Amino acid sequence: MATESQTNPRDGDLCSVVGGTHAGKSGVVRDINTSKTGHITITVVQANGERFKTLVKNVIIQAGGAK
Repeated sequence: MATESQTNPRDGDLCSVVGGTHAGKSGVVRDINTSKTGHITITVVQANGERFKTLVKNVIIQAGGAK
């Protein structure tokens, strides 16, 4: 199981979640934040409009995202 993103995510990138609670889901990266403890979180918006937050270390950025 991969637990590191291949690149730093940018708003609009496509991603797949490979770890954590939301493993197996995918969508578009929105709202990138850094917590007080230094962990980077993102909001992922799925194709059906549902949103969830996850840690960047749990996602892999897919080719074909917004540039």
